[in-house]
Amino acid sequence: MALSHELILIYTTYVVATASPGPSNMAIMGTAMKKGRGAALALAGGVISGSMLWALLAACGVLTVLATFAQLLFVLKIGGGLYLLWLAFKSGRSVLYRSDAPEFKASDERVAYGRLFRQGILMHVGNPKAILTWVAIMSVALKPGLAASILPMIMLGCAAICVVVFCGYALLFSTAVMSAFYRRICRGLDALLACCFAIAGLKLVLSRN
Repeated sequence: MALSHELILIYTTYVVATASPGPSNMAIMGTAMKKGRGAALALAGGVISGSMLWALLAACGVLTVLATFAQLLFVLKIGGGLYLLWLAFKSGRSVLYRSDAPEFKASDERVAYGRLFRQGILMHVGNPKAILTWVAIMSVALKPGLAASILPMIMLGCAAICVVVFCGYALLFSTAVMSAFYRRICRGLDALLACCFAIAGLKLVLSRN
C-alpha cells in the first residue's frame, strides 16, 4: 500500500510538471502547427530524451552530487537561460521577417528533424529545474525500506508519461484544424513563443537561486 501511494504521488507530480505550460510545451505546440507532425515529434523526442537523461543520472546518484555544487548549477542555469534567449531571438526575428516560403524542403527534412531533436535535448538539459525535480523524485525512490522494484517502476512510468504528454501535444496540434488556425494567428503565435522563451531565459539568467 505504501508503495502504491509513493508511486501515485510521484506520477501525479510528474504529470503536472510535464503537462503544465512551459518553453518545451510551447515549442512543441508551435512547431506542430507551423512545421507539421514529423517536426513536432522530432522536437518532442529530444525533450523526452533530455528528461530521461536526467532520470538516468539521478538514478546513478550523479545529480545528487551535482546539486550540492552551487557553481555547477549556476553555470548550467546561465547556459540554459542564454539558449532560451537565443530561441526568443529567432522567434522574434521570424515575426519581423516572415516569409511564406517553407523553412526547409522535403529533401532537407532529415537534417531539419535532427536539428529539432537536438533543440529539444538542449532545452531540457539546460533546465536546472529538471535536475531538482529528479533529485526530489529519487529521494523518494531510494528511501530505506522501499522495495527495489520501485526505481524501475518510476523510470518506466515517468518515461511513459513523457511520451504521452509531449507526443500528445505534437499530435494534437499538428492536425489540419490546428494548422489552419496557425495560418490565421502565425505572427501572434511566434510573438507569444518569443515572449515565452525570453521570460523563461531571463528568469534563469537573472534569478539568484
